[in-house]
Amino acid sequence: MRRINSYIYQLKDWPRFTWDDAKLLFLLGNVRNNQGKLTGRMEALGFQLREEAVLETLTSDVLKSTEIEGEILNTDQVRSSVARHLGIAIPGLIQSDRNVDGVVEMMLDATQQHNLPLSAERLFGWHSALFPGGRSGMYKITVGEWRKDETGPIQVVSGALGKERVHYLAPPAEIINSEMDVFIHWFNSENELDSVLKAAIAHLWFITMHPFDDGNGRIARAIADMQLARADGSSQRFYSMSSQIRKERNQYYDILEKTQQGNLDITEWMLWFLNCLSGALEATNNTLSRVLFKAKFWETHNATPLNDRQRLIINKLLDGFEGKLTSSKWAKINKCSADTALRDIQDLISKNVLRKEQGGGRSTNYELVGVGE
Repeated sequence: MRRINSYIYQLKDWPRFTWDDAKLLFLLGNVRNNQGKLTGRMEALGFQLREEAVLETLTSDVLKSTEIEGEILNTDQVRSSVARHLGIAIPGLIQSDRNVDGVVEMMLDATQQHNLPLSAERLFGWHSALFPGGRSGMYKITVGEWRKDETGPIQVVSGALGKERVHYLAPPAEIINSEMDVFIHWFNSENELDSVLKAAIAHLWFITMHPFDDGNGRIARAIADMQLARADGSSQRFYSMSSQIRKERNQYYDILEKTQQGNLDITEWMLWFLNCLSGALEATNNTLSRVLFKAKFWETHNATPLNDRQRLIINKLLDGFEGKLTSSKWAKINKCSADTALRDIQDLISKNVLRKEQGGGRSTNYELVGVGE
């Protein structure tokens, strides 16, 4: 049996959060320093490379934010949708599903239009974009407005049927409208709070309110990204907080549960958020390395004769091909015969573009030859 006031939104001083500045100071300084270094590195790149880095980052952000909730989107569809919405010309654009476009539209509105004020109507638009069919899986939900709790209180649970564990009980629906008015006013207000710390609080505050039937986690992360874009002073995203949260998914849920059942001193949450953000900034080095390798690759092979099938597969390899490349996968992706696939591959091997992987097992696997090898 839970005691009364077991969740922070029930506390008398809610939402007057407190934290220990002294414990955050060093980590916040490092984060701010790394943000500045990253911005400087990206500004030194040409327009096309920055564009490619933004495409990589936003694609990862959309994929991983959705993956945190246990939903897997098609990578090629997400990449195509991001490119199409940003007006970036990339080869092999494919049609994307409406639910993919909805997540992309929400994320781009949050980051590309970060200086516009947040409002209930804007949040309703994001929610409607996430659930274009008005359903979450098999269940019909309230879309584009605050939840009504028509089937009872909203709970975050885990475990098999009959052995469920309640991790969180959301505030009752009747207080959501007034509570969200307070949140939105705070978010839009100018104050002396550091912009990065404001992103951490906004994330926690929104997800604690849990104002929608579903999609609260994705929208909370979009709000945090919106505030981080304000902190960077740029709509171009070069690091993905959601990708890092996905890597730390268990810790993410643990710290949320602990904080929501604690008191209004949220120092531990703030420290976790800053550490996670620091990891996201460090991971950008991998994104940048891929972008630079891709640019150098095409510069090296600018004059190499390639057919459309070869270009398609090479770009997939450069963008992060899932699994191993085999001749059968080549044939399936390009919708061509096995003989055509093998001829394409042998041609690329003769041009020093592809090579056989060592120790490939029963099937022969192929990989790109490193630039300069």
